[in-house]
Amino acid sequence: MPALYDCSDPASLLDGIRAARTAIAAGRSIVIPTDTVYGIAADAFSHEAVAGLLAAKGRDRGFPPPVLVADRHMAAALAERVPAELEPLLDAHWPGPLTVILRAQPSLTWDLGDTGGTVAIRVPDHPIAIGLLRETGPLAVSSANLHGMPAPTEAAAAAEMLGDRVALVLDAGAVGGSAAPGEQNGSTILDCSTDGVARIVRQGVLPRATIAAAIGELLASG
Repeated sequence: MPALYDCSDPASLLDGIRAARTAIAAGRSIVIPTDTVYGIAADAFSHEAVAGLLAAKGRDRGFPPPVLVADRHMAAALAERVPAELEPLLDAHWPGPLTVILRAQPSLTWDLGDTGGTVAIRVPDHPIAIGLLRETGPLAVSSANLHGMPAPTEAAAAAEMLGDRVALVLDAGAVGGSAAPGEQNGSTILDCSTDGVARIVRQGVLPRATIAAAIGELLASG
């Protein structure tokens, strides 16, 4: 089993963040809390680290992971452009349970998988995740479960599923909340990679009506 750090204890949290930084720098995967579910995280700019993350989940390059960032400035460095029409939505829900797919900055030297030149970006609303991201920079992060299994909201469940595929687990207690029937506990994913239209490609905890109220006709029907 991976090392588990109790983030409710200040000394354990400090040790955990230090160990997390070391593991990320070494190209290892770790488990971190977010506002929705626990995530498996790795250095977004290391091909080997991202490949290890996908292997740990039992996924291939056809499932490129989203990238978590600490703030809007970090997000802007990864995207070719953030449409101005999205600003009201991002103002309200970053940090929060919203992942936005944008055209990736072409100058970046990374390999997240078969992305088609896009990147899925989110600013998570969790202090431990934000604190770590400020130290490590952008992290490739996907839900901390084996492919086809439920996304965990408890650290112990993530540790049990992933085992030694990850270096460590930062345990912040239960995270997330109850999703609506038929919806996922994870963030809502909004594809904004095509000019003039936004499409929900995964309905998560952020309701469609909330998105529609912020961006209006930009949101495609259906």
